[in-house]
Amino acid sequence: MATERVLGIDPGTALVGWGVVEGEGQELRLVEYGTIRTAAHTPLAERITLIYEQLNEILERFQPDGVGIEQLFFARNVTTALPVAHARGVMLLAVHQRALPLAEFTPMQVKQAVTGYGGADKKQMQQMVRLLLGLADIPRPDDAADAVAIAICYHHTVRYTRLTNSA
Repeated sequence: MATERVLGIDPGTALVGWGVVEGEGQELRLVEYGTIRTAAHTPLAERITLIYEQLNEILERFQPDGVGIEQLFFARNVTTALPVAHARGVMLLAVHQRALPLAEFTPMQVKQAVTGYGGADKKQMQQMVRLLLGLADIPRPDDAADAVAIAICYHHTVRYTRLTNSA
């Protein structure tokens, strides 16, 4: 099995978290992580254009073999959900234009894959990300740590799928 590089994305409009992990089998290592930031009070069209352009730069720089992105889950705040949905749309477009495998995960699926418990809290998630990747510190800010967790989830899910399909 070859080393696989995965980009995880935590969608947003003000802050988009991203994280790249690579690994073979159960061995994973953090390549890099960060955020795409857009200024408050900037028109939505400008914000999603900036997100699209910067995500394309990240895709070009890291050349991932696959991309994981968190599904939107907003129980109450539709005002926030709509702009994030627009931003998420340009993220999906950027990935699709490169014909990369894409997987979408709910927050519960990410928690289950990373901690073994779908009801884990943010602190438990961040500690498991740190432990799984052998890091001295938890990635910051939280959006970047979440994106790294999404990349780990993608890696584990694809690996599990391959193992069960070959059995």
